[in-house]
Amino acid sequence: MLTIAVFPNLMKPETREILRRILHFFSARDARVMMPRERAVEFDMPDCGVDDIERIPADFALSLGGDGTLLGICRRYAENPVPVCGINMGTLGFMADIEQDELERRLEQLCSGDYHVEQRPFLAGYVTKPTGEEQFLGHAINDIVVMKGDVARIIALGLAVNDTPLLECKADGFIVASPTGSTAYSLSAGGPIMNPMVKGYLLTPICAHTLNIRPLVIREEDAVHIHLVDMRQSIIVTLDGQETFPVLPDDTVTVKCSDLRAGIIKFADKDYYQTLRTKLWRNC
Repeated sequence: MLTIAVFPNLMKPETREILRRILHFFSARDARVMMPRERAVEFDMPDCGVDDIERIPADFALSLGGDGTLLGICRRYAENPVPVCGINMGTLGFMADIEQDELERRLEQLCSGDYHVEQRPFLAGYVTKPTGEEQFLGHAINDIVVMKGDVARIIALGLAVNDTPLLECKADGFIVASPTGSTAYSLSAGGPIMNPMVKGYLLTPICAHTLNIRPLVIREEDAVHIHLVDMRQSIIVTLDGQETFPVLPDDTVTVKCSDLRAGIIKFADKDYYQTLRTKLWRNC
């Protein structure tokens, strides 16, 4: 019997109807559908509710929402490799492979195993104390951003890769993006687009006060270190724009490519460049 984890976004008005279609489809196939308990209660489906859903084995997970919803689910499953498939209910849905008007056809493909799973690397964020102690912050599938903590105040940052100091500059911050995240915040800051299966990741400055700094693609095995130059200033770290951590002035933020992977479900008739053309370059 198939077990499917469903994560609905409460803020999307069409969620209830999509949920109804999903439950109808899988009930006819004697499959088990489960949801986080609090979501099941909110949608009046208490029989589907479970606690600690990310610890329960599942054949795949369905994300009902936009890319932000899917990112959060991937992080929940960081330690439990359940593949995730996105159903687009957002404004763009770049990472989602199912549109609402093709829902049942794609669910049939999922049931028959007619799909493949792309293994996308996580980024791992750490704070290194002056004593050398390293504190783990968490994982991100898109990006880890080091940015100013004070409103409308430029900050002076130092950047190193591995043991090599690269630069000190004034900027609003730095984006450390995975190939998956190259089409997110990094793209808006002038970074390049990377195919998500490329082995490497990306450093993109945010509004650097110089014309001499450009985004840099580095190897998966490299480590990035970012620190404040002016101790009177403050910075914060964000993971996928969903978690925020304050950083002390004498701390160093370290970002590495994690050994963990997020499994993203893809269908053979939708390749990356087609998605790029239809969703990002559609007005070109």
